[in-house]
Amino acid sequence: MDYIVKGLPIEDFRPLFGLSDEALSAHGVKRYVAEAKPGFPCRITLQDAEPGESLLLLNWRHQDSDTPYRSDGPIFVRESALATFEARNEIPEQQRSRLLSVRAYDEAGWMHAADVVEGADLEPLIGKFFGYPKIGYLHVHNARRGCYACRIDRG
Repeated sequence: MDYIVKGLPIEDFRPLFGLSDEALSAHGVKRYVAEAKPGFPCRITLQDAEPGESLLLLNWRHQDSDTPYRSDGPIFVRESALATFEARNEIPEQQRSRLLSVRAYDEAGWMHAADVVEGADLEPLIGKFFGYPKIGYLHVHNARRGCYACRIDRG
Protein backbone atom coordinates (compact mmCIF):
# COMPACT_ATOMS: atom_id res chain seq x y z
CA MET A 1 0.00 0.00 0.00
CA ASP A 2 1.38 3.34 -1.10
CA TYR A 3 0.15 6.63 0.42
CA ILE A 4 1.15 10.29 0.81
CA VAL A 5 0.58 12.33 3.98
CA LYS A 6 0.22 16.08 3.45
CA GLY A 7 0.12 19.14 5.66
CA LEU A 8 -1.73 22.28 4.63
CA PRO A 9 -0.19 24.50 1.94
CA ILE A 10 2.02 27.13 3.57
CA GLU A 11 1.22 29.63 0.80
CA ASP A 12 -2.33 29.98 2.14
CA PHE A 13 -1.04 31.21 5.51
CA ARG A 14 2.08 33.27 4.76
CA PRO A 15 0.09 36.52 4.39
CA LEU A 16 -0.95 36.16 8.05
CA PHE A 17 2.51 35.54 9.49
CA GLY A 18 3.82 38.52 11.42
CA LEU A 19 0.62 40.57 11.32
CA SER A 20 -0.29 42.55 14.43
CA ASP A 21 -2.86 41.06 16.81
CA GLU A 22 -5.28 43.76 15.67
CA ALA A 23 -4.83 42.87 11.99
CA LEU A 24 -5.18 39.16 12.77
CA SER A 25 -8.39 39.83 14.70
CA ALA A 26 -9.85 41.52 11.61
CA HIS A 27 -9.35 38.16 9.83
CA GLY A 28 -10.86 36.16 12.72
CA VAL A 29 -7.43 34.85 13.70
CA LYS A 30 -5.87 34.73 17.18
CA ARG A 31 -2.18 34.42 18.03
CA TYR A 32 -1.17 31.94 20.75
CA VAL A 33 2.14 31.06 22.34
CA ALA A 34 2.68 27.35 22.93
CA GLU A 35 2.76 26.56 26.63
CA ALA A 36 3.66 22.88 26.45
CA LYS A 37 4.56 20.12 24.04
CA PRO A 38 2.52 18.32 22.85
CA GLY A 39 -0.58 20.45 22.69
CA PHE A 40 -0.19 22.94 19.86
CA PRO A 41 -0.18 20.94 16.59
CA CYS A 42 0.82 22.79 13.42
CA ARG A 43 -1.21 21.69 10.40
CA ILE A 44 1.42 22.89 7.92
CA THR A 45 4.50 21.13 9.29
CA LEU A 46 2.64 18.32 11.11
CA GLN A 47 4.84 18.97 14.15
CA ASP A 48 3.89 20.19 17.60
CA ALA A 49 5.13 23.67 18.42
CA GLU A 50 7.89 24.06 20.97
CA PRO A 51 7.01 25.90 24.21
CA GLY A 52 7.31 29.63 23.61
CA GLU A 53 6.70 29.31 19.87
CA SER A 54 4.05 31.51 18.22
CA LEU A 55 1.06 29.98 16.44
CA LEU A 56 -2.06 31.26 14.77
CA LEU A 57 -5.48 29.78 15.55
CA LEU A 58 -7.95 30.16 12.70
CA ASN A 59 -10.86 28.54 10.97
CA TRP A 60 -9.98 26.42 7.92
CA ARG A 61 -12.23 24.79 5.30
CA HIS A 62 -10.65 21.34 5.09
CA GLN A 63 -13.46 19.66 3.14
CA ASP A 64 -14.44 21.98 0.33
CA SER A 65 -16.68 19.63 -1.62
CA ASP A 66 -20.15 20.46 -2.85
CA THR A 67 -21.68 17.76 -0.64
CA PRO A 68 -23.27 17.68 2.81
CA TYR A 69 -19.77 16.72 4.07
CA ARG A 70 -18.36 20.22 3.38
CA SER A 71 -16.65 21.13 6.61
CA ASP A 72 -14.32 23.54 8.36
CA GLY A 73 -12.98 24.06 11.83
CA PRO A 74 -10.19 25.41 14.03
CA ILE A 75 -6.54 24.71 13.30
CA PHE A 76 -3.16 25.92 14.56
CA VAL A 77 -0.33 26.92 12.23
CA ARG A 78 3.18 27.85 13.38
CA GLU A 79 4.31 31.32 12.30
CA SER A 80 7.82 29.87 11.97
CA ALA A 81 6.69 27.23 9.45
CA LEU A 82 8.99 27.15 6.42
CA ALA A 83 7.51 24.36 4.29
CA THR A 84 4.50 22.10 3.96
CA PHE A 85 5.02 18.56 5.23
CA GLU A 86 4.65 15.87 2.60
CA ALA A 87 5.92 12.31 2.94
CA ARG A 88 5.36 9.00 1.21
CA ASN A 89 4.53 5.99 3.38
CA GLU A 90 5.45 7.81 6.62
CA ILE A 91 3.14 8.69 9.51
CA PRO A 92 4.33 11.83 11.35
CA GLU A 93 4.92 11.51 15.10
CA GLN A 94 2.22 14.15 15.64
CA GLN A 95 -0.38 11.64 14.41
CA ARG A 96 1.23 8.55 15.92
CA SER A 97 0.79 9.93 19.44
CA ARG A 98 -2.91 10.87 19.32
CA LEU A 99 -6.33 9.24 19.18
CA LEU A 100 -7.54 9.87 15.62
CA SER A 101 -10.77 9.96 13.67
CA VAL A 102 -10.22 8.95 10.05
CA ARG A 103 -12.76 9.74 7.34
CA ALA A 104 -12.62 8.16 3.88
CA TYR A 105 -13.97 10.12 0.88
CA ASP A 106 -14.40 9.52 -2.82
CA GLU A 107 -13.02 12.08 -5.29
CA ALA A 108 -16.35 13.97 -5.29
CA GLY A 109 -16.18 14.47 -1.51
CA TRP A 110 -18.71 11.90 -0.36
CA MET A 111 -17.77 10.03 2.82
CA HIS A 112 -17.95 6.24 2.53
CA ALA A 113 -16.24 5.06 5.70
CA ALA A 114 -14.90 6.32 9.01
CA ASP A 115 -13.26 4.93 12.13
CA VAL A 116 -11.45 5.94 15.30
CA VAL A 117 -7.96 4.56 15.90
CA GLU A 118 -4.93 5.13 18.08
CA GLY A 119 -2.31 6.91 15.98
CA ALA A 120 0.13 4.02 16.34
CA ASP A 121 -2.44 1.88 14.48
CA LEU A 122 -3.17 4.36 11.68
CA GLU A 123 -1.24 2.61 8.92
CA PRO A 124 -3.36 -0.58 8.85
CA LEU A 125 -6.51 1.56 8.67
CA ILE A 126 -5.06 3.47 5.70
CA GLY A 127 -4.53 0.12 3.97
CA LYS A 128 -8.06 -0.99 4.79
CA PHE A 129 -9.69 2.20 3.49
CA PHE A 130 -7.56 2.38 0.34
CA GLY A 131 -8.52 -1.24 -0.26
CA TYR A 132 -11.92 0.13 -1.29
CA PRO A 133 -11.56 1.25 -4.93
CA LYS A 134 -13.96 4.20 -4.59
CA ILE A 135 -11.94 5.86 -1.78
CA GLY A 136 -9.83 8.71 -3.15
CA TYR A 137 -8.44 10.32 0.01
CA LEU A 138 -8.60 10.34 3.78
CA HIS A 139 -8.96 13.15 6.28
CA VAL A 140 -7.47 12.62 9.70
CA HIS A 141 -8.82 14.53 12.71
CA ASN A 142 -7.91 14.57 16.37
CA ALA A 143 -10.69 12.43 17.83
CA ARG A 144 -10.97 14.21 21.17
CA ARG A 145 -11.24 17.82 19.98
CA GLY A 146 -12.29 17.05 16.42
CA CYS A 147 -9.72 19.36 14.81
CA TYR A 148 -8.52 18.59 11.30
CA ALA A 149 -5.02 17.06 11.34
CA CYS A 150 -3.93 16.08 7.81
CA ARG A 151 -4.84 14.60 4.46
CA ILE A 152 -3.72 11.22 3.13
CA ASP A 153 -3.84 10.45 -0.59
CA ARG A 154 -3.10 7.30 -2.54
CA GLY A 155 0.56 7.15 -3.53
